[in-house]
Amino acid sequence: MNDVHALSGAYAVDALDDLERAAFERHLTQCAECRDEVASLREAASMIAETTTVTPPPELRDRVLAGISNVRPLPPEVPVVGSEPARRHRRGLGLLVAAAAAVVLVGGGVVAWQQPWSDESSQTVLSATDRVLRADDAKSTSLDFPGGASATVTHSDSLHEAVLVTKDMPPPPAGRVYQLWLNQPGEGMVSAGLMPVESDQVVLLTGDAATATEAGITVEPAGGSTSPTSPPIALFDFGRGQA
Repeated sequence: MNDVHALSGAYAVDALDDLERAAFERHLTQCAECRDEVASLREAASMIAETTTVTPPPELRDRVLAGISNVRPLPPEVPVVGSEPARRHRRGLGLLVAAAAAVVLVGGGVVAWQQPWSDESSQTVLSATDRVLRADDAKSTSLDFPGGASATVTHSDSLHEAVLVTKDMPPPPAGRVYQLWLNQPGEGMVSAGLMPVESDQVVLLTGDAATATEAGITVEPAGGSTSPTSPPIALFDFGRGQA
């Protein structure tokens, strides 16, 4: 899908495949509007009752199946002063209903509404970051910063992914950003994305963590850099040795 913003509805109800979910979570780190959209959708989702079974009218099955192919989430709208809160609420509910329609089970004269973020055993579907953190081969390296902040990088070779978790991280200096890096053999430090400003974060790094020897954080000019312009404030050794 070319418009990554349009994935917010499917992401909110865990209807993306692994690749789409990983790409959208990277997008979320840099798109405040999509983060607000997802939060709004999940708030609406929390109002849906737990799994119930009801007897539907006879024509419901055909109507639902016919409508699924015609429903798609819309990209974020251009804000209009005075109307954005109401429009966002209406659009959020519309996306949620559209995504929920895709998980309606119709058959045998009964419609079973299931929470799309749960499987038949009521086990929560894991996000891309959670899968890394819970992987059987996950390895973590933690660092403490002056002032009480801390950061942990967890990488999984089987998933080729790494996740940064921060706690009480102070904001970067004005006009600067925290940038993430993966040290790749033969290439050096390769950008792995920018960190959001919030102090507590769970960030999925871009790039192949299975080949990297370490991860790093630097302070860069706003917008980031193609290569580090300052010494790293943190390095997380993956235990492979340097190439």
